[in-house]
Amino acid sequence: MKQVLVTGGNGQLGTELRRFAWPDGWEAVGIDIDELDLTDTAAIAAKVAERPWAAVISGGAYTAVDKAEDDAVTAWAVNALAPAALAKACRDAGIPIVQVSTDYVFDGSREGAWEVDDPVAPLGVYGASKLGGELAVRTTCPRHAIVRTAWVVSAHGNNFIKTMLRVGATRDTLSVVDDQRGSPTAAADLAAALAVIAMRLVEDEDAPTGTYHFSNAGAVSWAGFAQEIFAQASARGGPAAAVVPITTAEYPTPATRPANSLLSHAAIERDYGIRPRPWQAALSDILDELIGPNS
Repeated sequence: MKQVLVTGGNGQLGTELRRFAWPDGWEAVGIDIDELDLTDTAAIAAKVAERPWAAVISGGAYTAVDKAEDDAVTAWAVNALAPAALAKACRDAGIPIVQVSTDYVFDGSREGAWEVDDPVAPLGVYGASKLGGELAVRTTCPRHAIVRTAWVVSAHGNNFIKTMLRVGATRDTLSVVDDQRGSPTAAADLAAALAVIAMRLVEDEDAPTGTYHFSNAGAVSWAGFAQEIFAQASARGGPAAAVVPITTAEYPTPATRPANSLLSHAAIERDYGIRPRPWQAALSDILDELIGPNS
């Protein structure tokens, strides 16, 4: 049995990696903070050395974007030092690592989709700490893939879809930011992409390494995303709140968000043949799970 160690095993992505239909002979072993403290680098090294893992998918992260502004030390420990420790342990064990990163490494200032080699310029602690994790993996473990993603959603945990459904069930109208654009990403689709990459890195020593982007296909604003959520939810008998578009300035937050989080899929399509499906189709599957099939 080829076992892939997955950090952040109880999060949205970790849950979907454990649910993924791995081929015969493969298994994802998800662990979370109750089994491994990502601020403890010695424990990280011991966990990787514990058994002959086939690969590591580093999905555990400090993702509280606003809280990170006042909790920089913890954010950097989890998002940068933990990947550094994982990457070193993987190098020592002779196995590949797949590091999950974020659109927040960019400042959101360009038009069109961000390419993997565009200049990085994070706007806050979260993005900077995730960039630190990228640099650590890139410089420590030669057999690596860094996969940036954005706007992750699923039927599990806390995310934008579940927030909209919860609030929309009690309010007729919601105000949602309309001047930040990106591509929603179903955690299940991201998990499938990461699994494909991890298995190829394990089985093919000449597999491509480097930095990639994965999100679902298509661009939308948060307000547009919310409108589609309610359109699809109402067709299933769920909430149908009206969405009022507002500006980022009208909804201030401690951490600055990128105005443009759209990610190019050119590299992941070229090297791994992964072509993401439209975000609307991914949303439909999530709502099927949360509410039920379209009536």
